[in-house]
Amino acid sequence: ILAVIEPLLIDEDFYARVEGREIISNLAKAAGLTTMISTMRPDIDNNDEFVRNTTSRAFAVIASSLGIPAILPFLRAVCASKKKWRARHTGIKIVQQIAILMGCAVLPHLKQLVEIIEHGLRDEEQKVRTITALALAALAEASAPYGIEAFDSVLIPLWAGIPMYRGKALAAFLKAIGYIIPLMDPEHAGEYTKFVTPVLIREFQNNDDEMKKIVLKVVKQCVATEGVSVAYIREELVPSYFSSFWVRRNAVDKKNYKQLIETTVEIAGKVGGAEIVRKIVDDVKDENEAYRKIVLETLDKIIANFGVADLDSKLEQQVVEGVIFAFQYQASEDSAAVLNAFGTVVNSLGARTKPYISQICGTIQWILHNKSALVRQLAADLIQRIAGVMKTCGEEALMGRMGVILYEYLGEEYPEVLGSILGGLTAIVNVIGMNKMTPPIKDLLPRLTPILK
Repeated sequence: ILAVIEPLLIDEDFYARVEGREIISNLAKAAGLTTMISTMRPDIDNNDEFVRNTTSRAFAVIASSLGIPAILPFLRAVCASKKKWRARHTGIKIVQQIAILMGCAVLPHLKQLVEIIEHGLRDEEQKVRTITALALAALAEASAPYGIEAFDSVLIPLWAGIPMYRGKALAAFLKAIGYIIPLMDPEHAGEYTKFVTPVLIREFQNNDDEMKKIVLKVVKQCVATEGVSVAYIREELVPSYFSSFWVRRNAVDKKNYKQLIETTVEIAGKVGGAEIVRKIVDDVKDENEAYRKIVLETLDKIIANFGVADLDSKLEQQVVEGVIFAFQYQASEDSAAVLNAFGTVVNSLGARTKPYISQICGTIQWILHNKSALVRQLAADLIQRIAGVMKTCGEEALMGRMGVILYEYLGEEYPEVLGSILGGLTAIVNVIGMNKMTPPIKDLLPRLTPILK
């Protein structure tokens, strides 16, 4: 049964993984821990990495169903195995998988789990050292924000490893430190961050995807730490961070672009939204649409989270002109980033949008004439996002004009575009009210009847 079910634990489909866990969990309860261990023991030091990987995940499921204390003596023995490094590697990987699977449920056993694997940081086999660091990262992530006492014994070997390693081993050690720093009190966290920052800055130039992902995550965690001063982040980290990561080639890096956005938003929270907006606002007009999308999503999140109070009039103008540019040159189907950013900027500015309203409406009107159905749909969708702000700015007459323009487009042949036009009309009616609507409702209703048919 295990031979068939274990591969499900690494299946791409979430439901297949859940099903696999369920079956192994029931099997463990029915057969008992001793039987499960004796059956799976030969796979622990198997030469095939695939077998060892699925075995470690299966043991994590057994730990979650029978309880961590039951499996601790077995883990202690496997992780201390002298014969084969593969057995030690699998034992430590079981601890990592237990942390990933069980989350904060590892807290009562955290000290013991760390003690079982800590010797792996000094193992002669590099793969064992790497998996130990990854297991410590998983334990720290699972126990956050508690449990720093349990990691006292591994701080020195982790720090000693950072200057010694490169590549995957360094990535693993950085990841462990990145997850342990947020557990510390502010004073210690600040000191450790200053120690690790030069290494992070050096690795900004690394082109390996996995290393990039870890570096971005660790930067985010260090920035979020209370003990790190704003001045330190602004002077030491920000310049090299933007010159290394905010470049066009990262637009095609689908794996890491979300982490890039999250880390940049975290930095904005520390040093101020306006400062970061100023650094990226010109890139909204970049000719690469994929890169524009990343910039727009970041702007959207920064403004949504931190508001526009610290944006001066010049920066405000740059932001509005930037989103209008991106809106005009949106060509791909994935228009959510443009719409969301435009909506967030305009709604956050509120009454400050008034000087730009006629320009925005003129752009929408022009785009509604476009040959591409997708572009026309985008223009109609935008009306829904900005109707409320137009009322705030006292532009009811202009809204009435937009209502007439949309009314003229009710003969649209593409159903998706027609749906967006109807949505735009609905937004206008809701904001200015039935009595003031132009065209009047009595003219509008007869045009809607054929659509219903």
